[in-house]
Amino acid sequence: MTVRRPLQSPHRRHFVPGKCITPRPPVDARIAKMPRSMPGQASKSWLSSAGWGLAILSFINLFNYLDRFLVPALFESLKHSELRLTDAELGSLMSGFLAVYTLAAPVFGALGDRRSRPRLIAFGVGFWSLATALSGFAGSYFGLLAARASVGIGEAAYATIAPSLLSDYFPIDRRGRVMAIFFCAIPVGSALGYVVGGLMNVHFGWRPAFFVAGIPGLALAVLCLWLRDPPRGSQDAPPPATGGAPAPRGAPATGGAPATGGARAGGARLDIKATYVRLLRNRPYVFTVLGYAAYTFALGGLASWMPAFLERVRGMSPDRATVQFGEIVVITGLVGTFAGGWLGDYCAKYSKQAYLLVSAVATLVAAPFAWFALTAASSTEYLVCMVVAQLLMFLSTGPINACIVNLVLPNQRATAVALSVFTIHLLGDAISPYLIGTVSDASSLAQALKIVPAAIVIAGVLWGWAAREQAAFKLAQ
Repeated sequence: MTVRRPLQSPHRRHFVPGKCITPRPPVDARIAKMPRSMPGQASKSWLSSAGWGLAILSFINLFNYLDRFLVPALFESLKHSELRLTDAELGSLMSGFLAVYTLAAPVFGALGDRRSRPRLIAFGVGFWSLATALSGFAGSYFGLLAARASVGIGEAAYATIAPSLLSDYFPIDRRGRVMAIFFCAIPVGSALGYVVGGLMNVHFGWRPAFFVAGIPGLALAVLCLWLRDPPRGSQDAPPPATGGAPAPRGAPATGGAPATGGARAGGARLDIKATYVRLLRNRPYVFTVLGYAAYTFALGGLASWMPAFLERVRGMSPDRATVQFGEIVVITGLVGTFAGGWLGDYCAKYSKQAYLLVSAVATLVAAPFAWFALTAASSTEYLVCMVVAQLLMFLSTGPINACIVNLVLPNQRATAVALSVFTIHLLGDAISPYLIGTVSDASSLAQALKIVPAAIVIAGVLWGWAAREQAAFKLAQ
């Protein structure tokens, strides 16, 4: 007697008598059980761990800001060099760079949600490093402006994508501290930009300073190619089913309807226009970014013009002005950034608006100290007030950047960061250096810098409003 065997699909397992076949769980259930520390690839390279990824990206961010704030340290030398630049032209070197950076950010943000993030980061680091080195060969104002503007393309690729990659390396309850570590490169890199630029300028001239800042970045670009690119949203809790448990504090509420397929894994490829429309309808995100723009306006103005202010108004020598302000930035930046990250994570246990409230209060308190630092008669009063103002302003760095990625869906984060970068620079430090330089040409630098405290107040008010909006906000999938 011939026994017929049922046809089997080549994709099915063969039936073994006496053994029970356990059906495979659905795709979203398997994604939810993915290991958070992602050890599966750890044997491939030491670069595959989340900790090393954070270290490498933070180190690159340090060079990012070293390159950016090398230029203000050279302002006075460029003004009296063969290029003979005015204050408005000096300010435009920062504004031109930031204008290109701002326009390129949305492009790389969209790519960062859809393409290999390590490769895009490697491209950005290599491009800006080459453009920085070429700045040292500039023979005219327009040549230097073109080289500095080109730096914006590379930095846009890095700055928009790195926070998204970090959010997939670490869980939501650690992101305030992670972002604090990553963004502590702002004060350290900025301070190194002032110090390296100032010392190189005094001993070797302004051209070699660009070579020293640009060449090491080419090696860092190669290192980026070994970074791991985990699935988007792999460190986020899966969206709850209807009637399920609420999302963790500080995370966006996702609503009751379950997401479908790739959206649960953060891998949905939303239409770019629809993504931007959804972000613009996200009121807490919009107010957070607008507040960040005013904050960036203030920081950009101070960062660009304080060394020149110390030389012209306080009568300091070029090397002392750059080194002293660099010391203030690095000390207040490290202490403020780490303290803000820890404080934001601690308060987030009790309120989902904690990141915004910490930033709003610290920034509003910083405003009067910034005013007294710019108007004080004695050097001691200036120093004390500037230290307190900078410390309070850097307190917001970790919480605000953690808030931006927490207020949006995992598959929108690179785009959300890109839109944030576009807005904060378009309305912030892309215009403040040039505006302050123009006012300085018309009156004086001491008068022009008084714009800064007003911008600080606006930032604090907008972040307070964003916290109010977040209290009743729910983000649907």
